[in-house]
Amino acid sequence: MLNSMTGFASGKGASGGYSWSWELRSVNGKGLDLRLRVPDWIDGLEAAIRTRLGKALDRGNVSVALRVAQDDNARAASLNIAVLDQVLSAMSEIETRAMDQGLSLAPSNAADVLALRGVFDTAAEAEEDTGPLREALMRDLETPLAAFLEMRGAEGQALEAVLTERIDQIETLTDVAAKAAEARKPEIEAHFRAALARVMENADTADETRVAQELATLAVKADVTEEIDRLRAHVGAARDLVAAGSPVGRKLDFLAQEFNREANTLCSKAQNAALTSVGLELKTVIDQMREQVQNVE
Repeated sequence: MLNSMTGFASGKGASGGYSWSWELRSVNGKGLDLRLRVPDWIDGLEAAIRTRLGKALDRGNVSVALRVAQDDNARAASLNIAVLDQVLSAMSEIETRAMDQGLSLAPSNAADVLALRGVFDTAAEAEEDTGPLREALMRDLETPLAAFLEMRGAEGQALEAVLTERIDQIETLTDVAAKAAEARKPEIEAHFRAALARVMENADTADETRVAQELATLAVKADVTEEIDRLRAHVGAARDLVAAGSPVGRKLDFLAQEFNREANTLCSKAQNAALTSVGLELKTVIDQMREQVQNVE
Protein backbone atom coordinates (compact mmCIF):
# COMPACT_ATOMS: atom_id res chain seq x y z
CA MET A 1 0.00 0.00 0.00
CA LEU A 2 0.99 3.64 -0.26
CA ASN A 3 2.55 5.45 2.68
CA SER A 4 2.32 9.14 3.43
CA MET A 5 5.41 11.12 4.38
CA THR A 6 3.44 12.88 7.13
CA GLY A 7 3.38 11.28 10.56
CA PHE A 8 3.61 11.78 14.30
CA ALA A 9 4.11 9.55 17.33
CA SER A 10 5.30 9.86 20.91
CA GLY A 11 6.09 7.51 23.75
CA LYS A 12 7.59 7.17 27.21
CA GLY A 13 9.73 4.55 28.88
CA ALA A 14 11.90 3.83 31.90
CA SER A 15 14.66 1.41 32.85
CA GLY A 16 17.65 1.18 35.20
CA GLY A 17 16.90 4.36 37.10
CA TYR A 18 16.30 6.42 33.93
CA SER A 19 13.10 7.69 32.34
CA TRP A 20 12.65 9.12 28.86
CA SER A 21 10.21 10.44 26.30
CA TRP A 22 10.19 10.13 22.50
CA GLU A 23 8.67 12.37 19.85
CA LEU A 24 8.77 11.50 16.13
CA ARG A 25 7.52 13.85 13.40
CA SER A 26 7.79 13.87 9.62
CA VAL A 27 6.72 16.03 6.69
CA ASN A 28 7.26 15.89 2.93
CA GLY A 29 10.79 15.75 1.56
CA LYS A 30 12.57 14.93 -1.68
CA GLY A 31 14.68 12.33 0.11
CA LEU A 32 15.19 11.02 3.63
CA ASP A 33 16.40 13.79 5.92
CA LEU A 34 16.86 12.71 9.56
CA ARG A 35 17.16 15.40 12.21
CA LEU A 36 17.90 14.00 15.65
CA ARG A 37 17.97 15.68 19.05
CA VAL A 38 19.26 13.02 21.42
CA PRO A 39 21.61 13.08 24.42
CA ASP A 40 25.21 13.10 23.19
CA TRP A 41 26.50 11.50 26.41
CA ILE A 42 24.95 8.13 25.45
CA ASP A 43 27.65 6.54 23.30
CA GLY A 44 26.55 5.32 19.87
CA LEU A 45 22.87 6.23 20.34
CA GLU A 46 22.50 8.68 17.44
CA ALA A 47 24.19 6.34 14.98
CA ALA A 48 21.99 3.44 16.09
CA ILE A 49 18.81 5.50 15.67
CA ARG A 50 19.87 6.67 12.21
CA THR A 51 20.52 3.11 11.12
CA ARG A 52 17.14 1.90 12.41
CA LEU A 53 15.17 4.73 10.81
CA GLY A 54 17.07 4.32 7.55
CA LYS A 55 15.78 0.75 7.33
CA ALA A 56 12.18 1.71 8.11
CA LEU A 57 11.79 4.86 5.98
CA ASP A 58 12.53 5.91 2.40
CA ARG A 59 11.49 9.57 2.18
CA GLY A 60 10.52 12.50 4.35
CA ASN A 61 11.95 15.17 6.62
CA VAL A 62 11.96 13.27 9.90
CA SER A 63 12.60 14.82 13.32
CA VAL A 64 13.30 12.72 16.40
CA ALA A 65 13.48 14.25 19.88
CA LEU A 66 14.54 12.18 22.89
CA ARG A 67 14.68 13.48 26.46
CA VAL A 68 16.37 11.33 29.10
CA ALA A 69 16.30 11.99 32.85
CA GLN A 70 17.77 10.10 35.79
CA ASP A 71 15.45 9.37 38.67
CA ASP A 72 16.39 11.28 41.83
CA ASN A 73 16.09 8.25 44.07
CA ALA A 74 18.39 6.29 41.79
CA ARG A 75 21.26 8.71 41.83
CA ALA A 76 24.24 7.16 43.54
CA ALA A 77 26.67 9.71 44.98
CA SER A 78 30.33 9.61 45.91
CA LEU A 79 33.08 11.95 47.03
CA ASN A 80 35.39 13.30 44.37
CA ILE A 81 38.60 13.00 46.37
CA ALA A 82 40.70 15.03 43.95
CA VAL A 83 38.32 17.98 44.06
CA LEU A 84 37.94 17.64 47.84
CA ASP A 85 41.71 17.84 48.32
CA GLN A 86 41.84 20.97 46.17
CA VAL A 87 39.04 22.60 48.16
CA LEU A 88 40.61 21.75 51.56
CA SER A 89 44.00 23.03 50.42
CA ALA A 90 42.42 26.28 49.23
CA MET A 91 40.54 26.65 52.51
CA SER A 92 43.73 26.15 54.50
CA GLU A 93 45.56 28.79 52.50
CA ILE A 94 42.67 31.23 52.88
CA GLU A 95 42.61 30.78 56.67
CA THR A 96 46.40 31.22 56.89
CA ARG A 97 46.35 34.45 54.86
CA ALA A 98 43.42 35.73 56.91
CA MET A 99 45.27 35.08 60.16
CA ASP A 100 48.38 36.83 58.82
CA GLN A 101 46.24 39.91 58.23
CA GLY A 102 44.59 39.67 61.62
CA LEU A 103 41.23 38.53 60.27
CA SER A 104 39.06 35.90 61.90
CA LEU A 105 36.91 33.76 59.59
CA ALA A 106 33.84 31.81 60.63
CA PRO A 107 34.61 28.10 60.79
CA SER A 108 33.43 25.91 57.91
CA ASN A 109 31.63 22.60 58.42
CA ALA A 110 31.38 19.45 56.34
CA ALA A 111 28.00 20.47 54.90
CA ASP A 112 29.52 23.66 53.55
CA VAL A 113 32.28 21.71 51.85
CA LEU A 114 29.91 19.10 50.37
CA ALA A 115 27.75 21.86 48.91
CA LEU A 116 30.63 23.03 46.74
CA ARG A 117 30.32 22.00 43.12
CA GLY A 118 32.21 18.87 42.15
CA VAL A 119 32.92 17.63 45.67
CA PHE A 120 29.92 15.32 45.81
CA ASP A 121 29.34 13.59 42.43
CA THR A 122 26.11 11.95 41.34
CA ALA A 123 26.09 9.03 38.92
CA ALA A 124 24.98 11.39 36.13
CA GLU A 125 28.13 13.44 36.65
CA ALA A 126 30.48 10.49 37.02
CA GLU A 127 31.69 8.35 34.17
CA GLU A 128 29.59 5.25 33.57
CA ASP A 129 28.90 2.63 30.93
CA THR A 130 25.94 3.92 28.86
CA GLY A 131 25.71 0.73 26.79
CA PRO A 132 22.83 -0.82 28.78
CA LEU A 133 20.87 2.44 28.61
CA ARG A 134 21.42 2.69 24.85
CA GLU A 135 20.16 -0.87 24.36
CA ALA A 136 17.08 -0.17 26.49
CA LEU A 137 16.33 2.97 24.49
CA MET A 138 16.68 1.17 21.17
CA ARG A 139 14.30 -1.57 22.32
CA ASP A 140 11.81 1.04 23.46
CA LEU A 141 12.09 2.98 20.19
CA GLU A 142 10.23 0.18 18.43
CA THR A 143 6.93 1.13 20.12
CA PRO A 144 6.69 4.78 18.99
CA LEU A 145 8.23 3.86 15.63
CA ALA A 146 5.48 1.29 15.02
CA ALA A 147 2.82 3.90 15.83
CA PHE A 148 4.62 6.39 13.58
CA LEU A 149 4.67 3.95 10.64
CA GLU A 150 1.04 3.04 11.27
CA MET A 151 0.00 6.69 11.00
CA ARG A 152 1.96 7.13 7.76
CA GLY A 153 0.27 3.99 6.43
CA ALA A 154 -3.22 5.18 7.41
CA GLU A 155 -2.67 8.50 5.68
CA GLY A 156 -1.25 6.60 2.72
CA GLN A 157 -4.50 4.66 2.38
CA ALA A 158 -6.42 7.93 2.26
CA LEU A 159 -3.99 9.21 -0.39
CA GLU A 160 -4.49 6.03 -2.41
CA ALA A 161 -8.26 6.60 -2.49
CA VAL A 162 -7.83 10.23 -3.62
CA LEU A 163 -5.24 9.35 -6.28
CA THR A 164 -7.39 6.53 -7.64
CA GLU A 165 -10.29 8.96 -7.97
CA ARG A 166 -8.12 11.48 -9.82
CA ILE A 167 -6.77 8.79 -12.17
CA ASP A 168 -10.35 7.71 -12.92
CA GLN A 169 -11.24 11.32 -13.73
CA ILE A 170 -8.23 11.66 -16.04
CA GLU A 171 -9.22 8.47 -17.84
CA THR A 172 -12.79 9.71 -18.29
CA LEU A 173 -11.65 13.11 -19.53
CA THR A 174 -9.22 11.46 -21.95
CA ASP A 175 -12.12 9.51 -23.46
CA VAL A 176 -14.13 12.74 -23.70
CA ALA A 177 -11.16 14.40 -25.41
CA ALA A 178 -10.94 11.55 -27.92
CA LYS A 179 -14.63 12.00 -28.79
CA ALA A 180 -14.22 15.77 -29.07
CA ALA A 181 -11.24 15.29 -31.37
CA GLU A 182 -13.30 12.96 -33.56
CA ALA A 183 -16.24 15.39 -33.60
CA ARG A 184 -14.06 18.31 -34.72
CA LYS A 185 -12.80 16.49 -37.85
CA PRO A 186 -15.29 18.20 -40.22
CA GLU A 187 -14.20 21.56 -38.79
CA ILE A 188 -10.51 20.73 -39.30
CA GLU A 189 -11.17 19.47 -42.84
CA ALA A 190 -13.00 22.69 -43.68
CA HIS A 191 -10.05 24.64 -42.31
CA PHE A 192 -7.65 22.67 -44.52
CA ARG A 193 -9.83 23.17 -47.63
CA ALA A 194 -9.95 26.90 -46.99
CA ALA A 195 -6.16 26.99 -46.58
CA LEU A 196 -5.68 24.98 -49.76
CA ALA A 197 -8.05 27.24 -51.67
CA ARG A 198 -6.07 30.30 -50.64
CA VAL A 199 -2.89 28.62 -51.84
CA MET A 200 -4.43 27.56 -55.16
CA GLU A 201 -5.48 31.13 -55.88
CA ASN A 202 -1.78 31.87 -56.19
CA ALA A 203 -0.88 28.54 -57.77
CA ASP A 204 1.14 30.15 -60.51
CA THR A 205 3.71 31.41 -58.04
CA ALA A 206 3.42 28.71 -55.33
CA ASP A 207 6.15 26.17 -54.76
CA GLU A 208 4.48 22.72 -54.77
CA THR A 209 7.01 21.31 -52.31
CA ARG A 210 6.53 24.24 -49.98
CA VAL A 211 2.74 23.91 -50.19
CA ALA A 212 2.94 20.19 -49.34
CA GLN A 213 5.19 20.93 -46.36
CA GLU A 214 2.86 23.61 -44.99
CA LEU A 215 -0.21 21.39 -45.29
CA ALA A 216 1.66 18.53 -43.58
CA THR A 217 2.64 20.89 -40.78
CA LEU A 218 -0.96 21.98 -40.33
CA ALA A 219 -2.07 18.36 -40.18
CA VAL A 220 0.53 17.49 -37.52
CA LYS A 221 -0.37 20.54 -35.44
CA ALA A 222 -4.02 19.57 -35.46
CA ASP A 223 -3.62 15.84 -34.78
CA VAL A 224 -4.00 14.95 -31.07
CA THR A 225 -4.07 11.18 -31.50
CA GLU A 226 -0.58 10.79 -30.07
CA GLU A 227 -1.39 12.90 -27.00
CA ILE A 228 -4.54 10.93 -26.26
CA ASP A 229 -2.70 7.62 -26.67
CA ARG A 230 0.00 8.79 -24.26
CA LEU A 231 -2.55 9.96 -21.70
CA ARG A 232 -4.15 6.53 -21.79
CA ALA A 233 -0.75 4.87 -21.37
CA HIS A 234 0.04 7.15 -18.42
CA VAL A 235 -3.28 6.22 -16.81
CA GLY A 236 -2.31 2.55 -16.93
CA ALA A 237 1.16 3.29 -15.55
CA ALA A 238 -0.31 5.37 -12.71
CA ARG A 239 -2.68 2.56 -11.71
CA ASP A 240 0.22 0.10 -11.66
CA LEU A 241 2.33 2.38 -9.44
CA VAL A 242 -0.49 2.97 -6.95
CA ALA A 243 -1.13 -0.77 -6.81
CA ALA A 244 2.58 -1.47 -6.25
CA GLY A 245 2.65 0.66 -3.09
CA SER A 246 5.42 2.75 -1.54
CA PRO A 247 8.08 3.79 -2.22
CA VAL A 248 6.74 5.10 -5.54
CA GLY A 249 6.40 8.81 -4.75
CA ARG A 250 9.21 9.94 -7.04
CA LYS A 251 7.87 7.89 -9.96
CA LEU A 252 4.35 9.20 -9.45
CA ASP A 253 5.67 12.75 -9.35
CA PHE A 254 7.49 12.23 -12.66
CA LEU A 255 4.37 10.66 -14.18
CA ALA A 256 2.26 13.64 -13.05
CA GLN A 257 4.67 15.91 -14.95
CA GLU A 258 4.20 13.74 -18.06
CA PHE A 259 0.41 13.94 -17.67
CA ASN A 260 0.66 17.72 -17.52
CA ARG A 261 2.91 17.89 -20.58
CA GLU A 262 0.40 15.92 -22.68
CA ALA A 263 -2.52 18.04 -21.44
CA ASN A 264 -0.64 21.23 -22.36
CA THR A 265 0.06 19.93 -25.85
CA LEU A 266 -3.56 18.86 -26.25
CA CYS A 267 -4.72 22.39 -25.41
CA SER A 268 -2.23 23.98 -27.80
CA LYS A 269 -3.40 21.75 -30.68
CA ALA A 270 -7.11 21.87 -29.89
CA GLN A 271 -8.29 24.61 -32.33
CA ASN A 272 -11.75 23.80 -31.00
CA ALA A 273 -13.67 25.19 -28.02
CA ALA A 274 -14.96 21.82 -26.80
CA LEU A 275 -11.55 20.15 -26.96
CA THR A 276 -9.88 23.14 -25.30
CA SER A 277 -12.40 22.98 -22.47
CA VAL A 278 -11.65 19.29 -21.90
CA GLY A 279 -7.92 19.99 -21.98
CA LEU A 280 -8.24 22.70 -19.34
CA GLU A 281 -10.29 20.42 -17.11
CA LEU A 282 -7.65 17.75 -17.57
CA LYS A 283 -4.97 20.19 -16.41
CA THR A 284 -7.01 21.02 -13.29
CA VAL A 285 -7.42 17.37 -12.30
CA ILE A 286 -3.76 16.63 -13.04
CA ASP A 287 -2.69 19.53 -10.81
CA GLN A 288 -4.88 18.15 -8.03
CA MET A 289 -3.29 14.75 -8.51
CA ARG A 290 0.20 16.20 -8.41
CA GLU A 291 -0.50 18.02 -5.13
CA GLN A 292 -1.46 14.72 -3.52
CA VAL A 293 1.50 12.89 -5.05
CA GLN A 294 3.83 15.25 -3.13
CA ASN A 295 2.72 13.48 0.06
CA VAL A 296 3.50 9.95 -1.13
CA GLU A 297 6.62 8.22 0.20
